[in-house]
Amino acid sequence: MQVTTVGIDLAKNVFQVHGIAENGPVVFNRAIRRAQLLAFFKDLPQCLVGMEACGSSHFWARQISALGHDVRLIPANYVKPYVKRGKSDAADAEAICEAVTRPTMRFVAIKSEEQQAVLFLHRARDLIVRQRTQLGNMLRGLLAEFGIVISQGIGSAVKFAKGVLDGDRPTIPEVAVDVLANLSNQLVALHLRVRWYEMRMRLQAKQDSRVALLRTIPGVGPVTASAIAATIGDAQQFRNGRELAAWLGLTPLNRSSGGKERLGRISKMGDRYLRRLLVTGMTARLRQMKVNPDRVDPWAIGLLERKPTRLATVAMANKTARIIWAVLTRNEYYRPHYA
Repeated sequence: MQVTTVGIDLAKNVFQVHGIAENGPVVFNRAIRRAQLLAFFKDLPQCLVGMEACGSSHFWARQISALGHDVRLIPANYVKPYVKRGKSDAADAEAICEAVTRPTMRFVAIKSEEQQAVLFLHRARDLIVRQRTQLGNMLRGLLAEFGIVISQGIGSAVKFAKGVLDGDRPTIPEVAVDVLANLSNQLVALHLRVRWYEMRMRLQAKQDSRVALLRTIPGVGPVTASAIAATIGDAQQFRNGRELAAWLGLTPLNRSSGGKERLGRISKMGDRYLRRLLVTGMTARLRQMKVNPDRVDPWAIGLLERKPTRLATVAMANKTARIIWAVLTRNEYYRPHYA
């Protein structure tokens, strides 16, 4: 029997593959070592290959697609309902093989090496930013034990650390001064490393025309634009702007039943990093209202008058996600339309 559909349960060294024929009978369900995987698919006729969207899935999708197969990535949450009883590699591969054949299944777009390289840069920067925040909070907490208060914000902590390195040290015990100097040196080094990542992002962004289009949207800076272009890729995979907003987890949960519409909090599904960048950008836009109220959308001003600040920023992020879809699909700059 000729194999038409294959499900792969990805792993580090041993992969489980489940293959079925056109009418559904199982042809094989076996384990394959990592070094043998590509040779195995090279000998198979062109077929539909499904795998979960997880670590290394985009790499294997590109490799197997180069052999002529139709590879599709499925979100892990959408595969789980097809797992029968207990969980095992064989059961997971069978569930993936079943899920990939469903006509209403939603798939994840395969990322290119260039997209993953840019996301490599973003993930590293995010790690350094979190380490810098942790170090600043520790420095602030330790000095509070001696009655020394550092103003809020990472900028104040970095400024204090630079002063310590320049010789402006507080009157505390010598052992505490040594620790303070060590932590200050580490904090300043992390701050300079964050600046390097941001400069590298700007250089990389100049090579992508989509980043220039996205930066015309209010509240979308170079970091956010670069992350969106690398993560989303082709926005044509979404039918409309609302699908993109839902994919980012910015739409409310729908718990409607019996003809009664009940909308709850946002779903928080999808990419947490992009959602955080968008909400942070909208928060910065609201802060501009106090300085330059004429530069803020009247819709946002009216929303802030009716709703709390955080709810307004999330609503603005939802609207911005829809604008992002329109900009990417039409391949044109953002043009504001005020009422």
